[in-house]
Amino acid sequence: MKLGVTIHATDLSMPAHEVAREAEARGFHSLFVPEHTHIPTSRETPAPTGEPVLAQEYLRSPDPYIALAGAASVTSRILLGTGVGLPAQHDAITFAKQIASLDRLSGGRFVFGIGFGWNREEMRNHGVDYRTRRALVREKLLAMQQLWSKEVAEYRGEFLRFEPSWQWPKPLQQPWPPILIGGAPGPKLFAAIAEYADGWIPIGGAGVRQAMAALAAAFEARGRDPKRIQVVPFGTLPDPGKLDYYAELGIEHVVLRLPSAARDAVLPVLDDFARFLEPARRAPRS
Repeated sequence: MKLGVTIHATDLSMPAHEVAREAEARGFHSLFVPEHTHIPTSRETPAPTGEPVLAQEYLRSPDPYIALAGAASVTSRILLGTGVGLPAQHDAITFAKQIASLDRLSGGRFVFGIGFGWNREEMRNHGVDYRTRRALVREKLLAMQQLWSKEVAEYRGEFLRFEPSWQWPKPLQQPWPPILIGGAPGPKLFAAIAEYADGWIPIGGAGVRQAMAALAAAFEARGRDPKRIQVVPFGTLPDPGKLDYYAELGIEHVVLRLPSAARDAVLPVLDDFARFLEPARRAPRS
């Protein structure tokens, strides 16, 4: 099993490029950072954590793609991903170029973790209707995949269309970087993963065993090999029993949660997590 880390990076926390460098030096497999373009002050949408007050880090998120480009420049092995990015809030054509450029800059180390979004007013400011956000994300991903993989790409959908076009650079990872979708398990999510993604980011471990069977069935219904599904539990606080449980399920990559804090608070946690690296590598596979 491979262990990665995630941090909700902010302008007050340890910078993502420094976390990436320190995590790589300790042998971690990946670093993920989230995305929020802004947080409207109305607070119409409740905090996703269920807390009465939205945590300050949501207000102070840097651009994850620029942060990961910085991380790519000071590392050579660690995977660099979004956990999660918000495609609904981007122009698909420019976003495809941005992701392809980042993948090439990183030497093919980018992992595109995405979500459909939870903050209604944030989406609304981008012209996104919360009710149709899943369909919009689907079209944007399908359109981006055309741009990433075809010499001449075009797309015609309900929300998005562009004429036959050239776009370079292409991602170093072909046909495109791994796409993982975060969210609660269910038929809609698993149908989306099976159609245009490579795996699932479950938040928390409850029900993962049962959900993996349903996800495998969704892949089979699409004629895809369920053995190629990537399931990456996210934001985990580690203990040997939890990691052994994931290993028994055949999960190969788990992402541990670092505090959104300054360097002197993050490094001790990173060092503590590092003690799980060797046991995780030796964990039995089912």
